[in-house]
Amino acid sequence: MRSFVLAAERGQLQQAADELGITQQAVSKRIAALERELGVRLFARTARGVEPTLDGQAFLAHARGIVTAVERAGSAIRPESRAPRIDVLGYRLGQAVVLHEYWGAHPGTELDVVVLKVDDPQQAVAAVRAGEVDASFRTVTDLQTLPAEVRMLHLLDFPMELLVGPKHPLFPVRTLTPEQLRGHRIWVPGIAPRSEWGEFYAELARDLELRIDGTGPNFGVEPLLDTLADSAEVATLTGARDRLIWPANHGLRRIPVTNPTIAYPVSIIFREPDPHPGIRPVIDHFRSLATLSGDIWRPSWARASSGS
Repeated sequence: MRSFVLAAERGQLQQAADELGITQQAVSKRIAALERELGVRLFARTARGVEPTLDGQAFLAHARGIVTAVERAGSAIRPESRAPRIDVLGYRLGQAVVLHEYWGAHPGTELDVVVLKVDDPQQAVAAVRAGEVDASFRTVTDLQTLPAEVRMLHLLDFPMELLVGPKHPLFPVRTLTPEQLRGHRIWVPGIAPRSEWGEFYAELARDLELRIDGTGPNFGVEPLLDTLADSAEVATLTGARDRLIWPANHGLRRIPVTNPTIAYPVSIIFREPDPHPGIRPVIDHFRSLATLSGDIWRPSWARASSGS
């Protein structure tokens, strides 16, 4: 099939043979065998070489699809022949921002960055296990549920900041402590059940006695920013590395939270012992970044795995 496609595209059996690394006679025999199996002539000889017959032209599009599918199937079991496919929680979040910085610092590196439309990290684990992605920046909060052939590493922590509009009473404050946040409405709409961020905010609210409001549907970042710009009551938390852009007239401010710093843990899930060769350099880059110091609040699962 590959010999037929190359001969049709090049118009010469010798060129097809050269690309395949075989003799012209071998290409002729392969095409003759294909013609016998199909019961039709696929090529007509011309002064310049060969060109597909009407049957050959009809068969060519299907043959190309078959050859492409075979090549993709081979790539699926030979990960070194393709770019690593990595899942992130969102393209605006700190995970994707750092991954983009890694790509920019390593010219020629290929990455296939995707966002799996799943909230439950166990679904991301299943995607890694099945080979749909090579790695996922998700966190499984119960390590005992990880299958034996899947590993999770805690990479680093992103500090959280309060995001407020100019009408909010905390807007003039340059830094905040969690104690100062108590009683203020921190709106995180659309917290999904069983999601890692759902468990993160549940522990945060319990441990630091914060008012986390997860009510209402999540219409995306822009409507949330619009609400913050006009509200004297609503604030939200965002990662220090998250890429958020708003109109200048919104006048929003990020305010660092300290004593303790609220840390969102970033982990990566991948297959082991046979990860894609492109995953280890990504892990090394994330782990080379500066770690948080001082008084830090982390959720319970990150406290247990921070030394992994």
